[in-house]
Amino acid sequence: MAWLVAQMDWLVSQGVGGALILLLVAFALLVKCADWMVDGAADLARRLRLPPILIGIVIVSIGTTAPELAVSVRAALSGNAEIALGNAVGSVIYDDGIALPLVAMLSPVVVIIDRIILRSAALFLICAHVGAYWMCADGTLSRGEGAVLVCGFFAYLGYAYCEQRRGHPVMTEEVDFDTEPRSWAQTMGLLGIGLLGVLLSSEAIVKAAPAVAAAAGVSDVIISLVVIALGTSIPEIATCVVAARKSQGGLAVGNILGADILNICWIAGASAMVQDLTVPKDVIHFMFPSMLIIVFTMLGLMRFRHRFEPWKGYVLLSMCIIYIVALLVINPGALSHT
Repeated sequence: MAWLVAQMDWLVSQGVGGALILLLVAFALLVKCADWMVDGAADLARRLRLPPILIGIVIVSIGTTAPELAVSVRAALSGNAEIALGNAVGSVIYDDGIALPLVAMLSPVVVIIDRIILRSAALFLICAHVGAYWMCADGTLSRGEGAVLVCGFFAYLGYAYCEQRRGHPVMTEEVDFDTEPRSWAQTMGLLGIGLLGVLLSSEAIVKAAPAVAAAAGVSDVIISLVVIALGTSIPEIATCVVAARKSQGGLAVGNILGADILNICWIAGASAMVQDLTVPKDVIHFMFPSMLIIVFTMLGLMRFRHRFEPWKGYVLLSMCIIYIVALLVINPGALSHT
């Protein structure tokens, strides 16, 4: 482990080229290892005969947000609060502005939005996201405030469990239980290798991203909101594409609604519990309103006729593009450190 970390430091020291190579390789490793970890965790849960609701919500949902969690927590430990918080907020924006539009565009049938799920999800989203913005308005997300967000995450789990008991559909990810079970050695191997890979790749990303940002003359928050957040959202984007092509658009929509809650309550909250996240106020008042605008627009579009049609996807995708342009062109002076 120490040798690998030393090699990362050496590669970053070679200049922006080395840091960029490390960043790209780390992203690829992060996505693959997170996938292995999820497979191993789901298989372990099946062997232990845990209820499907616990497999879907607790193990798989937390597992698929492992890239975001690993990067944000590691960044918090390293004192890179902008990366830690920017990754969580940016992931919400890309989930709603890229993953969801792909569902609407690629699904062979119009996606019907379940009214019960949308109503409940909207309540959680509004409370969590507006509450997080209020907590961060002073420029700091403290450990105590992070604990409140994490409690909100567990409240979401409790809600999902109760909905499952009542026989309602839940915002969970699909798990394939028709495949042949792996051996204990294979299961633990996937878990162990996946976890190790996630930890190492997140370490590499946190080391390489600031170096790339410095070479490009931009702040850590721009890198976190554009490059890192998009990279760690790849599992959700890929899941949405596959689900949409299989005419499972409703499942994909539910997954993204759940991921939006997890990113703020679980990722940002857990990162703040590790260490207070202090971010410049101008950054807070740019990224949180941007996120809220996209989230509220997404909820409004879904509520309209409760059908997620292609044109609604184009609206969200256009908003995401405008957000990226605003971040990179209109507001670089306010976000960049001088």
